[in-house]
Amino acid sequence: MSLLPELRYPSVPELVAAARALTAREPGLCSLRQVGRSRAGRPLHLLSVGHSRRAVLVVAGAHANEPTGGLTLRVLAERVLAERELRTDTSWHFLLCADPDGASLHVTPAPRTLLDYHLGFYRPTGAEQPEWSPAVLPPDRLPPETRALTGVIDELRPYLQVTLHGTDLGGSWVQLTKDLPGLAEPFAKSAAQLHIPVETGASDAAGWPASGPGVHVMPGPESGVAYPSMPDDARHSTWYHAHRYGGLTAVVEVPMWASDLVDDPAPHPAPAAAMRRLSARLLRDALEVDRVLEEALPRLRGADGPLLRAARWALELIPGLAQDWVQTAPAGTTMAYVGSVDAFGRRLPLRAAAMLLRVLRETDDRAAPGLERLVTVWSEAFATRFRARWVPLEHQVEHQSRTVLVAAQQARERAA
Repeated sequence: MSLLPELRYPSVPELVAAARALTAREPGLCSLRQVGRSRAGRPLHLLSVGHSRRAVLVVAGAHANEPTGGLTLRVLAERVLAERELRTDTSWHFLLCADPDGASLHVTPAPRTLLDYHLGFYRPTGAEQPEWSPAVLPPDRLPPETRALTGVIDELRPYLQVTLHGTDLGGSWVQLTKDLPGLAEPFAKSAAQLHIPVETGASDAAGWPASGPGVHVMPGPESGVAYPSMPDDARHSTWYHAHRYGGLTAVVEVPMWASDLVDDPAPHPAPAAAMRRLSARLLRDALEVDRVLEEALPRLRGADGPLLRAARWALELIPGLAQDWVQTAPAGTTMAYVGSVDAFGRRLPLRAAAMLLRVLRETDDRAAPGLERLVTVWSEAFATRFRARWVPLEHQVEHQSRTVLVAAQQARERAA
């Protein structure tokens, strides 16, 4: 039985069923076990292929709204089984979904427009995200998903952890906790072959050194951060846990919709003015959503579900972020960087509005129709501004898979 069904985003139960079928097909090479439970009691499963003590750990589903990684993981498991050399001196371990609770709330199995995507959108607060929670919570308050992930790292001691991420609209990029100098060229070649732009100025990696276009190396603890107001400092995430054992982490991002506006390395002619405009728009958009929220709150009777918590958390991030943008523009600001910030500035209030809309729809609140119009207008404006084009799912998966395999080869040589 193949792990390659029709190409669509798999649910967590489908991932688990496929992994069980694989272990039944190849019991001498594969095993599937539970490594923890979520806050709501959902099991976290680890699929292992091979028996070497030298390990690669691949994590899918760390962010509920980034569904490509689940299918990439399935393709990688099949490829590792089919190509003996990939497991000659390496065992591969696949955490099927790091946040099954979040995955149960993000309901866009096959979106074809940004509006479709946002009407089912969910992304939890930083404290509820398995990889990010160590950056915002003390050790004794970490969620069980985070403890399960770090426990797997402690057990396997991987020389490489790869976490599969994605963006709604933009390009592809990689974030590394330690440099892999040979990664940039094959990464760029793969993206070009599959017509995926490389996000050369990703706002997530603002000010970080780059070993090549779109391949960013996280700065050390002695360096400052580009956006001081943001709580999710990557250096305090689970990405650095592999360093305890001499390993490193690669974060591989792929877009669902592509835009060439994030792949332009030309210098921006007036970056400070552009950042001021983007900051002002961010505040203005957030205020629109906040007004709807404040007007509706008395009718929600103190509701505090995950969607409402996440919407409010996103809105709370915005004032500080807008101030960061005004105060700081990285040296050598490019068109690509300003494009990436533009996308980020549209994305954050739109996500808050989309999650609030789901809350209001559940209660048939009178503010829902107006907010739905706003989500529709913003989604369409986002797609139009960036000339968004859908990246075929097979291309998303192929590019992410190729990047993982090259990163594993480079990390294996580095560790030798």
